[in-house]
Amino acid sequence: MAEPRSRRSVLAVPGSNPRFVEKARGLDVDAFFLDLEDAVAPLEKETARTTVVDALVEDGWGGKVRSVRVNDVSTEWAYRDVITVVENAGAHLDTLVLPKVTAARDVHWLDTLLTQIERAVRLPIGRIGIEAQIEDAKGLVNVDEIAAASPRLESLVYGPADFMASLNMKSLVVGEQPPGYDTGDAYHHVLMRILVAARANGIQAIDGPYLQIRDVDAFRRAAGRTSALGFDGKWVLHPLQVTAANEVFAPSQEDYDHAELILDAYEHATTVDRRGAVMLGEEMLDEASRKMALVVAGKGRAAGLARTRVFDPNA
Repeated sequence: MAEPRSRRSVLAVPGSNPRFVEKARGLDVDAFFLDLEDAVAPLEKETARTTVVDALVEDGWGGKVRSVRVNDVSTEWAYRDVITVVENAGAHLDTLVLPKVTAARDVHWLDTLLTQIERAVRLPIGRIGIEAQIEDAKGLVNVDEIAAASPRLESLVYGPADFMASLNMKSLVVGEQPPGYDTGDAYHHVLMRILVAARANGIQAIDGPYLQIRDVDAFRRAAGRTSALGFDGKWVLHPLQVTAANEVFAPSQEDYDHAELILDAYEHATTVDRRGAVMLGEEMLDEASRKMALVVAGKGRAAGLARTRVFDPNA
């Protein structure tokens, strides 16, 4: 199985604004999506498709994951978004982000349409992935079925603003605790449900945006909570948030080095020495240790970290 794509920072780019699209090319993000949904006014949606296609075909995105967020399946724009973008720029596209997913049937619809277009324009069948946004109570109730709906699915994405509205939550500040709630994290259940469904199906979990774009400390705090749970990244709305996201969702250099040493020690002990008991200094290791180290090492490699310590079996 291929290594998952790195999505520490996922930049939202209004698809109708060529200036924003051009600026996005130079930002140090892991991924981006050109938005045809909330960031585009209804009267601009048709012309935005052309802007998005031109931006993808022009390329210049480096190694970033290239995505487009189409409109949700209940709208009159969704099918034409998919057809126009994939027919004209499918070879330059990695995934489509499907918003407001409430059931597996939404993912099935997009999977089927993608397959039809890929056959029609001779693209590899199944290469374009799907990212499903969970944005309301119904989507959360059905999140297990959604996460298992298609082999194209690469991530579940939490949509906090719409989700808060769907619950009638007493708050206007997206990403912060609602006023009067002082007994814990009001979003913990939602985030864990999304994370567990994603991991049970071998896909990534991505946190949604933090809307107070100039408060980098608050962004870092919000990102730190979901990173600690195990989320793979977070949407960013402004260049100020990019560095923070990349740092928060990557392991520290010390943790990365330690994870690689655990993997080396475990491999050496079980294959060279052929011992069941594995030690790394004063630390006892087992299969669970190896699995945990694989996670941290994988995130470090995806983030481009380089080792600063070498395993010495005689140490």
